[in-house]
Amino acid sequence: MNFLLIIARRTFYAASLVLAVVVLNFLLIHLAPGDPAEVLAGEMGGATEEMLREIRAAYGLDKPLASQLVIYLKNVLQGDLGQSFYYNRPVADLILGRLGPTILLVLSALVLSVCVGTFLGVLASRKPDGFISALITILSLVGYSAPVFWTGIMLIIFFAWLIPIFPTSGMATFGATGGVLAQILDILHHLVLPALSLAFIYVAQYSRITRASMLEVLSADYIRTARAKGLPEKIVIYKHALRNALLPVLTLAGLQTGNLISGAVLVETVFNWPGLGTLAFDSILARDYPTVLGLLLISSVVVVFVNLLTDLCYRLADPRIKTSH
Repeated sequence: MNFLLIIARRTFYAASLVLAVVVLNFLLIHLAPGDPAEVLAGEMGGATEEMLREIRAAYGLDKPLASQLVIYLKNVLQGDLGQSFYYNRPVADLILGRLGPTILLVLSALVLSVCVGTFLGVLASRKPDGFISALITILSLVGYSAPVFWTGIMLIIFFAWLIPIFPTSGMATFGATGGVLAQILDILHHLVLPALSLAFIYVAQYSRITRASMLEVLSADYIRTARAKGLPEKIVIYKHALRNALLPVLTLAGLQTGNLISGAVLVETVFNWPGLGTLAFDSILARDYPTVLGLLLISSVVVVFVNLLTDLCYRLADPRIKTSH
């Protein structure tokens, strides 16, 4: 029962946080310099005062900011994210149409970074003063310091220009024909460079935290006991030590969701990946308030939900905090 109360309390906190984020995003977007009516009028070929008044009245931009906020909150609670100024389509439809490519990119980068980072961290922890550990540490520092967009540009230069083996933009080859398997392979071929770009910085983080966690676990008494019993080193490392050292890694993976989503915006822009990041970039340039707010809302909900799920899973996995508040 106590755990159910904790779930209810955390859910209430999460909902309150999402509401606060929605209000803050709305105010910041609308208080930022620029007028979407002028952008829309420019797209139509002119920006007379009469046309600007008609555009503002059509999209409710002529109402006071407080009234716009109340209307927006009512619509959001009803599942209506509004109509895009720039695309002239429902924002929910735009987001759903771009959600799949972003999920594919983010999940691929997450799995790749966790698996590779954990492997490198374990490898570095086996001989912490050795050459391999020093090399992995240096590569981790380089990876952690490199901006995501810079990594993407470097990968394009090396693997699309000097060694042209991967495509540089898009999610699929234009006009390509073939069966389902051929289409899947084509998408995976386009996914390699964006996923590597997004995962590179997080490989560095996971390798460092895995190394530190493994070194702590390997110095524990039960590890020395396992070795004293004559168990093979691989059994000691991967069955006994790694299972206990993974908890901080999994926690970090949950908390890094927001960074992955924000990094996806830059990666999708560099590689012209047709996901939410590209949609966000184009919508910001077009001053498309409803689309930007819808994207921020979806991102906030995902981050808050994953953090809530991580917190609850951590409580289930660690009995020391299971009943804490």
